[in-house]
Amino acid sequence: MLAGPSRVRLFGELDLRERMMLLERQTQLERLDGLLADAGRGRGCVAVLAGEAGAGKTALVEAFIDRTAQATRIFRSACEDLSIPDPLGPLYDLARDAQWALPQAIDRRQGQRLPLFSDALDIFETKAQPTLLVIEDLHWADDATLDFVRFLGRRIANRHLLLLLTARTDRSEGQMRVRRALGEIPAGSVARIDVPLLSEAAVLSLAEAAGRDGDAIYRATAGNAFFVTELLCSGCEEKTALPASVRDAVLARAERLSAGARSMLDAVSVFPRRADAWALQGLCGVASAGQLAECVANGLLEDLGDGYAFRHEIARRAIEAMLTTSHRRQFNQRALAALLENSEVSTGRLVHHAVEAHNLQAVRELAPVAAREASRVGAHRDAAGFYEAVLRQADSLPVEERTALYEKYAFECHLIGKIDEAIAAQDQARRLHQAQGNTAKEGDCLRWLSRFAYLLGDRMAADALGEQAVQLLETAPAGPELAMAYSNLSQLAMLAERLDDTLRLGNKAIALAEQLNRPDIVCHALNNVGSAEQWLDLANGRLHLARSLEIALEQNFQEHAARAFTNSACSEMNQLGFADARSFLDRGISYCVENDLVTWRDYMRGVLAQLLLRQGQWEEAAGEALEVIANDQATMLVRYPAVVALAKLRIRRGDPSAEPLFAEMTQFLDKGLELQRLAPYAALMAERAWLGQADKDEALGLIALAESLSTTRAVFGELATWRQKLAPDMDPGDTIGMAAPYRLLLAGDWQAAAELWAEMNAPYERGLALAEGDETAQRLALEIFESLGAKPVAVHLRDIMRRNGVNRIARGPRQTTRANRAGLTQRQMEVLQLIERGFSNKRIAERLTISPKTVDHHVSAVLGKLDAVSRGEATAAARDSGLI
Repeated sequence: MLAGPSRVRLFGELDLRERMMLLERQTQLERLDGLLADAGRGRGCVAVLAGEAGAGKTALVEAFIDRTAQATRIFRSACEDLSIPDPLGPLYDLARDAQWALPQAIDRRQGQRLPLFSDALDIFETKAQPTLLVIEDLHWADDATLDFVRFLGRRIANRHLLLLLTARTDRSEGQMRVRRALGEIPAGSVARIDVPLLSEAAVLSLAEAAGRDGDAIYRATAGNAFFVTELLCSGCEEKTALPASVRDAVLARAERLSAGARSMLDAVSVFPRRADAWALQGLCGVASAGQLAECVANGLLEDLGDGYAFRHEIARRAIEAMLTTSHRRQFNQRALAALLENSEVSTGRLVHHAVEAHNLQAVRELAPVAAREASRVGAHRDAAGFYEAVLRQADSLPVEERTALYEKYAFECHLIGKIDEAIAAQDQARRLHQAQGNTAKEGDCLRWLSRFAYLLGDRMAADALGEQAVQLLETAPAGPELAMAYSNLSQLAMLAERLDDTLRLGNKAIALAEQLNRPDIVCHALNNVGSAEQWLDLANGRLHLARSLEIALEQNFQEHAARAFTNSACSEMNQLGFADARSFLDRGISYCVENDLVTWRDYMRGVLAQLLLRQGQWEEAAGEALEVIANDQATMLVRYPAVVALAKLRIRRGDPSAEPLFAEMTQFLDKGLELQRLAPYAALMAERAWLGQADKDEALGLIALAESLSTTRAVFGELATWRQKLAPDMDPGDTIGMAAPYRLLLAGDWQAAAELWAEMNAPYERGLALAEGDETAQRLALEIFESLGAKPVAVHLRDIMRRNGVNRIARGPRQTTRANRAGLTQRQMEVLQLIERGFSNKRIAERLTISPKTVDHHVSAVLGKLDAVSRGEATAAARDSGLI
């Protein structure tokens, strides 16, 4: 069934649109037909119609629906251009059409999205016939809707479903969020279908049929389908100058309306997407019917049967932009009054009109409700937006209400990575609690500020604020605030490798939390204790981390769960348990994606990049790292693992673009030394010094500094092996507790170390161990480095071999064999083919739905693997070797 009645349109414009379909859209329609047929056979897919505003995406959707409606269950929805997105707005549309009571379903599932989305999947799918779900204008989607799309996309492959999305191709923040969401769906489950501008030939053909000047129309529109339609149907005389823009064309039509109809058009323009008929009648009275009919007759509105909408958002915005401030507020206030009469209207939609009407009282009443609803379903970005809307009038609010709003806003901001805003809001709350003499709440604010400072990378501030919190809370009766403050200090101690302090403070937190029946605090403290115990009692540490994760998942403590996944993975990485680490990372990243925990997701993706690098999957490592680094909202703390991984890769491949990454790491370390941050930086500097790219004494100094911060020798294994490479005569010291490959290498048993690295599938580390061996081992190491594309490392090893008297050292594979031997990945082949076609990096990014930074990396990798210095040389080399 179709969501809502069919649109009523002018015959001439309908005929024109149909001809547009016949002229330029058959390829796209045939592709959609094929995808729907696959869905009917249980091979579902996410199809994305991508094009600029006005390219004809909606018209293409309608044409596809018209030709499939008889044999397909169809549910249609769209996102709206609201001031703050309406959480799960499209899902409400789809549920309404399927006669599924979504509000009751949310209550039944207590706001937990995964069970809710599973229910939705069961509701929409039937094996009797394929189901088409349509969500238009995804670039305006809220976070929860994007999570719904991700959820479906990750499960759609074996379903009788086709999810059809439309999205713009601009570089807006919304489009970037869409790109990230689609990037987290398996590539085989996503089909991108471009909706290009009309060709000059198509415009000339349409203009000829309408008796118009096609050359002039094409020059004015550049083939934008909506603009072409407006000009061809505008009624302008042949000798009259064409409107200079779509806006001018829309306004020219509006000027032909009667005064009453024009006022009605203005009223409809404040409703994003559509205005329900009952709302317009409440807004304008019974006279509205005739005025609406006039707007439809003049091609400005479409009659949806139960409501009205502009033919395109471009047209709506053109009319709305002409309203004076007073008229815009007046129309929005009338819209708000009409919508308040219907209990089924979402709170988010009411807030939009309250904000636009500048109705501060309504915003104060409605925005906190909308924020709670958004947060409940995991739309944290939107929850923060609603709190921000009400806090614009913070000074007019009672102190207790204002304080609570600042705290809730701070919490939502920190969940979406807006740490500066979180700190500002939390400090406002702290000052208000202090003024009221509420010691427990003030201390809790200090503890939160300590956490936020750490997330921002300011270790010194985090320590100071954490100590202040405990000192203040110990002057008041012991409560959950003190228990959490103890656990916060335990966490800071764990992160600084102060193991005794971690256990002492963590156990104090656990004891008090158990006495107070606070499993969330027990869960947090167990995580700290387990992470520290990995260096003291590994089995016990794993047990405590597992218990922390178990509590978090049972109680739906989402952030605690994300942290438990992260620290469990990092613990296994430290122990070189790569298989277990990968399991924790895969589960943790999926959990964070599905629960909108952006900060933890990006941190774990950086750790995953390091793991992939260890296992020789360098391109995949770069892809993960670049996706994190491309997120401008990520703090340096969150970016750090990804920056480390990418810096290692670029050093090993001789990419000069590693320098900015080192500058970023140095700036981060300046805010406070922490061994887990210093150690990878010192290892990187040691590797550079070994390759002759950095000062050896500086690198040894960093290693010595890291050694002074190590409370157990087990932490120091990797750095000890780098020190041995730089200063072979230095005593390696106590190696008890270090991971076996490091211990063996420090004892001089390079062969056993290399075998262990081979068993762990760590080719680069295996090559480093073999480089310490005899001529046969060094030749094998050289092959490994060449196969990985580690050119500077291979050059350095050849120098070592020559100094040792080795003759006839291979120069490395020739250009004609390098592409196959070094291995162009599938993605690099796609990039190479687009380079050959003359695509710029920007166009490649748009075509492949990846970020420009990722394209930069792929282009650099392609040039390096083909031993080319330019795009033209790479293309020529690829042709010579038969790649293209």
